[in-house]
Amino acid sequence: MKIYTRTGDDGSTSFFGGGRIPKSDARVAAYGDVDELSAAIGVAHAHLASWSALRGQLEEVQRVLFGIGGEIATPSPAARERLRGLVSDAEVAALEASIDTLEAELPPLKSFILPGGGPAGAGLHVARTICRRAERSVVALGPGAVRGEILRYLNRLSDWLFVTARYVNLRERHPEMLW
Repeated sequence: MKIYTRTGDDGSTSFFGGGRIPKSDARVAAYGDVDELSAAIGVAHAHLASWSALRGQLEEVQRVLFGIGGEIATPSPAARERLRGLVSDAEVAALEASIDTLEAELPPLKSFILPGGGPAGAGLHVARTICRRAERSVVALGPGAVRGEILRYLNRLSDWLFVTARYVNLRERHPEMLW
């Protein structure tokens, strides 16, 4: 199978489950933002020290994001039903539990911090900002366009990425820059 098909040369793309739409469609933008988020997480993962248990968590997040992208790229409710189990409130709860665990090791926030630190921590901050954009893109699709679990996951994921960036910078001895 070739990677190129030439079918998108006219500015259109296919939805999963059938149908063609312009590449400028809001759904394409939303799943593109989710894909960009996953790629940014991959960059942070590449910079993360091999000792870190966070590597496995980042990979799991990428798997969930792949499912979310697939669900967004599937406008048909019947076809989307087959993808339903890829993200649930269990994944949201797992992010919350991880946030609580990581925050227990962090100094309390007393001011805003500037994004940065080492390569892995800075990469996680970039991923956090992309996550917020992806969340806005998904919300812009309108009520009922995606399941609430997806919105909750993206919202919690940006919090998790923030805490994870702080944690990585602390462990790798990169001081936080206070605003």
